[in-house]
This record gives sequence, C-alpha cells and structure tokens, in this order.
Amino acid sequence: MAVAEELHFGRAARRLGMAQPPLSRAIAQLERRLGTVLLERDSRGVALTDAGQVLLHEGRTALAAVAAAEARTRRAGRPPGLVLASKAGASTDLLAVLLDAYAAGPDPVPVDLRLCRVGEQERLLRAGEVDAALLHVPFNSTAGLDSEELHTEGQVALLPAGHPLAARSTVRMAELAELPGLPAPRFPRHDGSFPEGAGPEIHDHSQLGQLVALGRTFAVLPDSSRSQLRPDVAVVPVLDAPPVTSVLAWAPGSTSRALAGLVRAAIGAFGG
Repeated sequence: MAVAEELHFGRAARRLGMAQPPLSRAIAQLERRLGTVLLERDSRGVALTDAGQVLLHEGRTALAAVAAAEARTRRAGRPPGLVLASKAGASTDLLAVLLDAYAAGPDPVPVDLRLCRVGEQERLLRAGEVDAALLHVPFNSTAGLDSEELHTEGQVALLPAGHPLAARSTVRMAELAELPGLPAPRFPRHDGSFPEGAGPEIHDHSQLGQLVALGRTFAVLPDSSRSQLRPDVAVVPVLDAPPVTSVLAWAPGSTSRALAGLVRAAIGAFGG
C-alpha cells in the first residue's frame, strides 16, 4: 500500500522506516506469490497495473477492518457503557425517545452521546470508535452493518427567507437544481473529501443554516430538521425528494448486552 500510494520506492521506504532494497525485494516476492505484476517500473517512475489497483483497494479495506477490530476489542475491555454517534443538530426528538426508552429498560448502562459533524457518524461506526450510530438512508450507507429502521419522513428545502420560492407551498427537485446565484452545498463523502462544485463545503448544521440565511446556498434535508432552524430560513416541502429513513446501525456480530438492550429499546419505541 505504501508503494502504491507513493508511486515511488524511495518515498515509500522512508515512510515505512526501512531501506529501499528490502522493500523492492518484498514487492517482488509479493508479485511472485500472487502470480501477477502489481507495479510497472520504468525510467519515468512507478505506475499501478490493474491488478495493483485491485490490491490497493482490497488492502485498504482489510487494514480498515483490522483497525476497527482493534478499536472494538479495546472498547469491549472497558467498563460497561455505550457510545452512540449522531449528527449534531439532527433527529433531536428521535434521539430523546430512543434514549428515554433505553433508560427505562432493564439494566441500562451509561450512554455517551457523540455528536458529530455531517457524515462523520458512519465513519466512526465503521472504524469501531462507537458502538452504534444513528444513520440516515439514503445519505448514509448501511452496507455491511446491522440496522433497525426507526422513522421515515419526507424532505424539505431550506431557502433564504426572502427567496422567491420561499413563498411557495411546495417545490420540485428540478426547480431547486436551477437556482440562479444559489449554488448547491457540498457535503463530505465517506472518506471526508468534498465533491467539486461552486457551493460551500458543509461541516455542520449550524454552519449550513447560517449560509442559507445569508443567501449563499440552499439545502434539501429531512422534514424533522425544521425544528432546529433559524427564523430567517424558509422551509418548503419538496414533492419528489426521496424519503429519508433514520436507522440505528451497529457492527454485525456484536455480543454486547448493552447494545442488545439499546436495539430492543429501539424496536419497542418505534414499533419495529
């Protein structure tokens, strides 16, 4: 992975704290074992082959899984408790219902609520840094996770209070895609990077609300977000926006009794 990411044996060796010759031998041994060429080497430098690209992707996945396993193991050895991640400023009422239901159940343990920036809660869960997370499908992915659906709702457009569309009773996605002078916001991907575009990079709901109020962007968010908004932000239902489902998600194979209690509380509180 070091050589694939650096595309330079010297830099990769320095990164690994080793000399270059044994690193070159290690790569050659790996290629012989796999029976394929991973790196093309010529006078212009180093390039990944198609096989090398596959191994880089799979290697990152494998190392992330090892790191997550270590984090979950350390957590399992600590005093009883749960860490629940949720996006700051989102689903406040839903969280209150869930936490109250869990506290009222048998043998509850302390719950450390980790309020995250936009998109961060899924990364923390997959990295093993939290026990469970409140995710929002389709904005978050539950692939490879266990989950319980809690609530499904429509979406609304957040617009500056003085915008012409703010007086409408409803809007459609096509109308929002063509707003002059009001670029769409850029939310972080799962790896923390941002897509290209003219709109501002969004890190949290407070920042987003202020930028909408100042006429710098707009947003399409779940209907429940309206309870956290500023008075100078208008809310208009979006007729054809896909529904958003809030789910409680956790890593598969967990043996935590406390987590099982949280899941039971979620099922009881939301009728799953």
